[in-house]
Amino acid sequence: MLAQLLLSEQCRLCLVSVMNSKTIASTPESELLVVQEAARLVTKSADPHPAIQGILRILSQLLGLNRGRVLMPTPETGALGIYYSYGLTDEEKSRGRYMIGEGVTGKVFQSGQLALIQDIDEEPLYLGRAVDRTTLPNEAVSFIAVPIIVEEYPIGVLAVHRLRQRTRPFQRDLALLQVLATLIGQTLRVNELVQEQTADLLSENQLLKNKLESKGSRYGIMGQSPALQQAIQQALQVADTGTTVLLLGESGTGKERFARMQHLASARSEGPFVSINCAAIPATLIESELFGHEKGAFTGATAMKRGKVELASNGTLFLDEIGDLDLDLQSKLLKVLEEKVIQRVGGSKDIAVDVRVVAATHKNLQEAVNQNRFRLDLFYRLNIFPIRLPPLRARQGDISILAQYFLHNANQEYERDQGFGRGAIEVLEGYPWPGNIRQLENLVKRAVLMCTDKQISYELIKQIIVEEEGINSPDSSAEVVYNPVVHHQHTNGSQLFSSPAEGIRPYSKVREDEGQALLEALKFHQGNKTRAAMSLNMTPRQLRYRIKKLGLET
Repeated sequence: MLAQLLLSEQCRLCLVSVMNSKTIASTPESELLVVQEAARLVTKSADPHPAIQGILRILSQLLGLNRGRVLMPTPETGALGIYYSYGLTDEEKSRGRYMIGEGVTGKVFQSGQLALIQDIDEEPLYLGRAVDRTTLPNEAVSFIAVPIIVEEYPIGVLAVHRLRQRTRPFQRDLALLQVLATLIGQTLRVNELVQEQTADLLSENQLLKNKLESKGSRYGIMGQSPALQQAIQQALQVADTGTTVLLLGESGTGKERFARMQHLASARSEGPFVSINCAAIPATLIESELFGHEKGAFTGATAMKRGKVELASNGTLFLDEIGDLDLDLQSKLLKVLEEKVIQRVGGSKDIAVDVRVVAATHKNLQEAVNQNRFRLDLFYRLNIFPIRLPPLRARQGDISILAQYFLHNANQEYERDQGFGRGAIEVLEGYPWPGNIRQLENLVKRAVLMCTDKQISYELIKQIIVEEEGINSPDSSAEVVYNPVVHHQHTNGSQLFSSPAEGIRPYSKVREDEGQALLEALKFHQGNKTRAAMSLNMTPRQLRYRIKKLGLET
């Protein structure tokens, strides 16, 4: 008879109506129907919220397992919070937060073992934090909590209240809740996988869109931020003019890529592109590297050698870190720019060169001129068309594009097939990147090599960032200080990484007087909610919640 009733939606509704009676609610058949209804809810929607809410509802309405809740660790604090519930008020849900190992719920999550409290008034471990005892019936109330296990690890807790004196045995409730916890766990896992795949597709689409729309992508310059696009536009504006260009900006902002773009977008693209880092070569060797030497010019000069300037003739010469060039060599470089000739070391003959110079520095050349460390006449010859490259922290929206680009390259290089897990990109976007693009690329490569799963977790990203957080770029002017995790000392002396950030504001009610501070932080950080949250000692989720509560959304 029961099987026949399940054949049609109309009969199913009749069955639910019958199940609401007290006589059916206490039978094994009714418990089987609850499982069947739960399975139907799970398969009906890809969104776990209505499915889990529906399961908690039928547990309460049909079996008297009331105030059902599903708790999981919150990404901002790591504490267990109530994500889904039935029969709880918003205030009760907000109070229902437990550290791992705290109270009955915390112990169940920590141990992976179920808990049955037959009388909550007689159990010291039961905290009664979410639901005030005065709101419960004036008789013995029981509490049941079972872990939600996925791939042998607890990811949450399913918990309910029930009256102790019900005729149904506790063992039947425990068995039923364990079955439903398994269903809920699989629902959450499937949803997580879908979100991860969707995030990967969005990142890939964003990367593809950048390649199609960005003028710099054909030259390997990734990003769509207004600050970057302005610099690209300026570079392309003079690429084919032969004008000397000075690239300004912090270390790691991609100055050599911009120099190569100048070369490739010019009429000299068929000629050589020659690069030299003026800070990386000892002062005793730099002149020979730049201008070459004649045979016998000095000990060890057994043959004539052409220098970088001569090798770059009919092409482009990129002089990186020009601010570190010795004063004597600055005068010889000025001669190259003005007269288009060089003399090799040990030689006396002028050699004509046709070279376009692109220079770069992270230093303040005007200050160097004032301190007599840089020639004023050379400064004016180099500074004909300065282009300032934005630091990564000022390129809003570009970090996710670059991270996906570097991940794709690292996967190919190391023969991996990894993606970013939930929250990983948000961690990257909240960091100020004192080492800029070079640091981001290095971090992504390390993450790919260190990752043992298909997804690079936000915990791994945080761990790598913590290992680098003592490094401060001497030319960085980042206003944001990032401290993504707290170091916790384990009993064996090793360092564990926990998700909460030191100084992060604990959960508290929204105050009306917070609005102005939130708006000022958003304005200061140009609308970037992650950076604004960091500056206010909040998590991005806390900030978004307050913006919504205070009606500050535009």
